[in-house]
Amino acid sequence: MGAHLNAEDPALGSGITRKVSYRIFPIVGLLYVFNYMDRSNISYAQLGMEHDLGISTATFGSVAAIFFLAYVALEIPSNMMLKKVGARLWLARIAISWGLVTAVTGFVSTVTHLYIARVALGVAEAGLFPGLLLYLTFWYRGRERGRAIALLALAQPVAMILGSMTGGWILDHVDWFGMSGWRWVFILQGAPAVLIGLVTLLWLPDRPADARFLTPAERGWLQSEIDKEYAAGATHKETVRDQLRAMGNRKVLYLAVANFFAACGLYGFSFFLPKIVQQLDPSYSATNIGLLGTVPYLVGAVGMLLVARSSDRTGERRFHVVGLMLLGALGLAGTIVFRHEPAPALVCLSLVAVGVLGYMAPYWALAARVLPREQTAVGLAGINSIAALGGFFSPYIIGKNATADDVTVGLYFPIVCLVVCAVMLAVLKVPRDRRPADASAVPTAAGV
Repeated sequence: MGAHLNAEDPALGSGITRKVSYRIFPIVGLLYVFNYMDRSNISYAQLGMEHDLGISTATFGSVAAIFFLAYVALEIPSNMMLKKVGARLWLARIAISWGLVTAVTGFVSTVTHLYIARVALGVAEAGLFPGLLLYLTFWYRGRERGRAIALLALAQPVAMILGSMTGGWILDHVDWFGMSGWRWVFILQGAPAVLIGLVTLLWLPDRPADARFLTPAERGWLQSEIDKEYAAGATHKETVRDQLRAMGNRKVLYLAVANFFAACGLYGFSFFLPKIVQQLDPSYSATNIGLLGTVPYLVGAVGMLLVARSSDRTGERRFHVVGLMLLGALGLAGTIVFRHEPAPALVCLSLVAVGVLGYMAPYWALAARVLPREQTAVGLAGINSIAALGGFFSPYIIGKNATADDVTVGLYFPIVCLVVCAVMLAVLKVPRDRRPADASAVPTAAGV
């Protein structure tokens, strides 16, 4: 079927890749944007919930954290189901279910109901990120995959920026039908996920062989190219036991633990950013908090792009990650020092954002070198699951240590975690990537 296409023609591969990207990436990108936004929108909703439901900072930390228990437990089973039933159906199921749970959270009336809703959200969302990462391996050859996953990584700061801007505004301006603004944060940010899930079900093909937007010759050629890459790394039929062996790889476990400490820094920062900004000046409205909260994420997004470019150009990963973890720790320490001075505190928070967001591209490039091709489904989900535990421990510990007047006293924990991550990766021996002449694909990704 692809006999009339020249596999060695670079223009051919570029043309088909563009077609693929134009068709699948709007859906894939929106899935990840709203996934991350709906997971973290509680950070803004709690500015209103703390009065209506009587939630203390410590309780908020526990509520934010409990999401990750169900999420972590179901990451690997979810990715295995995706391979079994197909990406289109499973990704649509994830999006529709988490959108409904998020919207229903807007109707909770007690702290107990809120805990139940967060656990349900973890069940619903589990497997989305590693599922998307796996899905991209179905469509992009190794030489092209890095740029695709790097583009996916940008969805995370975009989600944080969009969530900050809309979350604060909704709190101040939306009180329809007599319902508090924090309830509408959940409803209005959750409903789009249901629509995106329906679009996924109707519009997203499972694999190149099912892509009607490609010609028959293009479908056959691309599917053949992807199949050859998988065949090159497998000597026999893949079984569940083969997949699970990925979690017995000591280097994979080591990298996963290091990523856990990095995630402690990321989630400690992202879940408590609105409270930190509120503390800078108690007179700030929710809208002001939301707008100021976008500043670190905007700087972090730019930093993410510059770091990825530098790491790709040099082929060096380890010291990029180590430096970024130390930068994040320095930024958190500065936030504690300048906790009552808005301008320098925002500079420090921006340094944190560059550190915890920028590390993702070089970290996943580094991790991808040790992950066997035949174990991608479980390996990616496993690393992501262990890292996601940081989303449980960090908000919980910060919430327990924070006081009613000062949330920054809880930031010492993520500072230590970022330093530990830096030390772990500093002593890891990782060969420098050899970059092709065109500096194309580099395996980078977002995470957790």
